[in-house]
Amino acid sequence: MTMASPSQKITVLVPKSADNPEPIIHTATVSAPTNIACIKYWGKANSHYNTPINDSLSLTLDQSDLRAVTTASASLSFDRDRLWLNGDEVLDASKAKRFRACVDGVRALATDKLDPDTNQVIVSIDDWKNMHVHIASYNTFPTAAGLASSAAGYAALVAALVQLFGAKESYPGEFTAIARQGSGSACRSLYGGFVAWRAGGTKDDWTDSIADQVADELHWEEMRAVILVVSDAKKETSSTAGMSNSVATSELLAHRAKEVVPKRMKIIEEAIKSKDFESFGKVTMMDSNQFHATCLDTYPPIFYMNDVSRSVVQMIHKYNEWAGEIRAAYTFDAGPNAVLYTLDKYVVELLALVLKYYPAQSADLVGEYVNNSAMSKAALEFELDPSLTEAIEKTCKVHEYGDVKMVYCTKGGPGPKILDASCEIFDFKIE
Repeated sequence: MTMASPSQKITVLVPKSADNPEPIIHTATVSAPTNIACIKYWGKANSHYNTPINDSLSLTLDQSDLRAVTTASASLSFDRDRLWLNGDEVLDASKAKRFRACVDGVRALATDKLDPDTNQVIVSIDDWKNMHVHIASYNTFPTAAGLASSAAGYAALVAALVQLFGAKESYPGEFTAIARQGSGSACRSLYGGFVAWRAGGTKDDWTDSIADQVADELHWEEMRAVILVVSDAKKETSSTAGMSNSVATSELLAHRAKEVVPKRMKIIEEAIKSKDFESFGKVTMMDSNQFHATCLDTYPPIFYMNDVSRSVVQMIHKYNEWAGEIRAAYTFDAGPNAVLYTLDKYVVELLALVLKYYPAQSADLVGEYVNNSAMSKAALEFELDPSLTEAIEKTCKVHEYGDVKMVYCTKGGPGPKILDASCEIFDFKIE
């Protein structure tokens, strides 16, 4: 599969030596999706293994616009492990706990690399152990703004390393266990469709804290997501810091993990299997609300949503009340950006509402404001029922341009994809 490359490749000089006059560099490039949780993960049970206090469930999104692309390279000519994110090198990345957990975890599962024609060993398991790695990754969407960029990034890292090393799992779900040591929700981005992350905890080494696929991306093809980027800035309180404070101070969080989430997981998994959007939408919104309630219950309180976020909540409830059914369901991760789940038959109506109350700078610029030009054209031509706008305007106003930075119309999608050589981020120069 071919995808757009970053605007500029990263040039890396690789030295020759008397022992190695023609350095060999092994590479693999992979893209991985983001995922948006319907049942939220918030709070760590074990910081060392990066495991959660409760199960969670998400929808993996299509990679057409929202993805991380990672090139993983290994060579005996590299003198150290190095990492680049969005074009900039991250100094001392090789010492970072999360990076090491992913690289070392996948390398431990490496297999011999064989010549496809002769079946001879090109790179042995021992050779892999002696090679340093160079990793480069970029996101096609805002980093650290509450759109699960770390999930896509670490899933892409693990998936690229798996391809590079020819890694094989020693038990089902092992790659997801490695990915969650980089970023918890990354384990869910290793599969497509609806994915659950099981909290685990019955094993001392937490190897039972893994992701599994509840339903693939083809199961509920009518599912759609409209994402409102309210802020593309880095959030003030990181997820890691927020979780730590919540676990330490919020009594509501402990009750949620023990009493509420197990019931909601059963409800939403059944709703997904039976394609019951009414139940799916209700539990998704309730869980988003409770997640942010635990943030408010944290001391000092954490504010991820803002006034624009809250206005979206009001709009969706008025829309559903007017329709007499749940046609759209909001959810907010640790940030102000809104993800609105709906079905294909209502997505144009929902986008028309979004464009009316969170408008582009002008009708001529809608193509830059909404990622899907065909969808935006259909929404602009859609005539909203006057009784609907009347109901919404009792609590909602037309917002100013800029309150929402970008709108993505997307759907569920598959897990990581292997990309061809044209998508490699590195440009290695032998000298």
